[in-house]
Amino acid sequence: MRIVQKNTLVGLVMMLVLVCSLVAPAAADEGLLDTIKARGKVVCGVNNALPGFGYLDPNGDFSGFDVDFCKAIAVAVFNDADAVEYRPLTAAERLPALQTGEIDVLLRNTTWTLTRDSKETGLDYATVNFYDGQVMMVRKDSGIETLEDMDGATVCSTSGTTTEMNLADNFRARGVEFTPLLFEDTQNTAAAYEDGRCDGLTSDKSQLASLRSAFANPADHVILDVTMSKEPLGPLTAHGDNEWNDIVRWVVFGMVQAEESGVTSENVDAMLDSGDPTIQRLLGVSGDMGSKLGLDNDFISNVVKTVGNYGEVYERHLGADGLNIPRGPNELWTNGGLVYAMPFR
Repeated sequence: MRIVQKNTLVGLVMMLVLVCSLVAPAAADEGLLDTIKARGKVVCGVNNALPGFGYLDPNGDFSGFDVDFCKAIAVAVFNDADAVEYRPLTAAERLPALQTGEIDVLLRNTTWTLTRDSKETGLDYATVNFYDGQVMMVRKDSGIETLEDMDGATVCSTSGTTTEMNLADNFRARGVEFTPLLFEDTQNTAAAYEDGRCDGLTSDKSQLASLRSAFANPADHVILDVTMSKEPLGPLTAHGDNEWNDIVRWVVFGMVQAEESGVTSENVDAMLDSGDPTIQRLLGVSGDMGSKLGLDNDFISNVVKTVGNYGEVYERHLGADGLNIPRGPNELWTNGGLVYAMPFR
């Protein structure tokens, strides 16, 4: 009798293990993409006060370089640029919002660093969509031409950013004493500098160009020709959902490849007849690239038609039509820049 009971117990345990092994893969497949599709929109963390990158335009709509990448992701998933909920976040709020699942993706001029891109932090970068560097802005009549000229100066900076560490490291290396004046958000930091509470304002070059454009007298301020750091900026997702991170990454790569291949929002339909194998795969004519990501095969075709390729987005917000920031390292690799898409094959 005991032998029968023991065999029965073993059989039940084995059956339970078998059931669990069959159920587990199905549960694992339920990722963020499924949640987003069921919700009907992508929740995107952005800036709301940085002209050129993320801000509210005169109509009260979110606009900017980073905002357009939020739209591109929404188009890739829903073929609808309006299927986005924008969540404005301060520098201090942005990473916790992603860690706690408040947002699906963060596109808010956030530097890629080892400590942020780790299991410990719980975040994953998808790729770089803008190469930048930290610089210093001062008043034109201050007589300051180098960082060494700032000995004893007060410098405004935003707390909760890599800017604080870069500032301290650079001034310490030069033996320059300074007093940091920190603020939680970018707008208050810039306002304090413009009001004369500090001698210099430090941040990424693109951000300073954006902030200066909103000053009462932009020409009264100059950006020193000293780059203090490398600041590769790009979208982040929560650690562990490879499928969603892949989608964000390949949306950016697709927009870059479209520019390299000469596919624009104006000619994308005509390009469907191209004989170029790369363009055929990019636009979903062949290769089933989209289905490998859980998307429609023409997801990049839809993105380019609705939002534009990388160059079109850059020109709209940061080029001649926007802040007029030279592309520099943000040129395509074929033009001597660092912007490079992985192969669509």
